[in-house]
Amino acid sequence: MTHFTSDELRKLEQYLARKLKISGVTLKKRERAQDSVEVLLDGEFVGTIYKDTEDGDTSYDLNIAILDIDLK
Repeated sequence: MTHFTSDELRKLEQYLARKLKISGVTLKKRERAQDSVEVLLDGEFVGTIYKDTEDGDTSYDLNIAILDIDLK
């Protein structure tokens, strides 16, 4: 089963902060799913990162949830 290491979480947090030019990004392991982590921005849930390992290659899929109420 695919899981996230502590080092991997740290590197992903640094990558997101650098690429998106934002601070306050933290990743939190999910209780029931080992193939994904929650993305928090200043403590608020904003999305999920899924990890996919296939044929020796690893990729990460960032899914950001934007509710219409947040756009008002």
